[in-house]
Amino acid sequence: MEQLATVWRGMVLDRDPGADVRDLPGIAVRWAECRFGFWNCVTLTDAGADAGLMEKRLGQAADIMRSKRHAGFLWVFDDLLDAGARPRLAEAAERAGLVHAFSGTGMAGDLLPVPEPAHPDLTFTRVGTDEHLRAYADLNSRAYGMPLEAGRDGLVGSKLWRTGVHAYLGMRDGVPVTCAGAVEADGRLFVVLVATDPRWERRGYGEAVTRKALYEGARATGLTRATLHATAAGAPMYPRIGFEPNSPLHFFTLGS
Repeated sequence: MEQLATVWRGMVLDRDPGADVRDLPGIAVRWAECRFGFWNCVTLTDAGADAGLMEKRLGQAADIMRSKRHAGFLWVFDDLLDAGARPRLAEAAERAGLVHAFSGTGMAGDLLPVPEPAHPDLTFTRVGTDEHLRAYADLNSRAYGMPLEAGRDGLVGSKLWRTGVHAYLGMRDGVPVTCAGAVEADGRLFVVLVATDPRWERRGYGEAVTRKALYEGARATGLTRATLHATAAGAPMYPRIGFEPNSPLHFFTLGS
């Protein structure tokens, strides 16, 4: 959760220096108010929240989300809820007007440095131009089922992604087919926005480009620990690199 709040602060303020970035009692708001839904984020931050506090925070988070123009996600980490609250999460979220979108897993590991990666099908290009950012955005849009314009609204024009993120495209015959980034945050590398074109999945491309981002990030920073949030679909890949699962997490959107 702390890694999310730290990394998303930078991502959201890069997108809009006037973005809604607040740390409220029990809730962190990181809301760029753009069409790229991942940059519109609210997360619960109380440790050991019981069922009553959880229900209160879900209602508060939903109210914040209703005040916004663009859709976004509420992130809820299981390990921040006490044992009595966890089985009640789904019903409490429904009462707050929230809909479960998908689940994932937080992962971490003292795994760096990793060997320099290679894949027989791929060459790697570091993101450094708006053309690269557009390709990176389009890969994420296709992978997560968003309009291309939404992904571009989140990334094209970003200075941070050209200079502060170790972001790489995996190119097959000169065409971008996969991407991954790693950014320094509180003494760790945080892996962000890994995506593969759905037409080229299950070929090891996502793992190869993630290894490339970690390899270059570790070489530049000297860091040895990395963290990430994996979707259920992507989660099986990361233990092969050396990540270990920790807290399950859930993403919610507002109901219609």
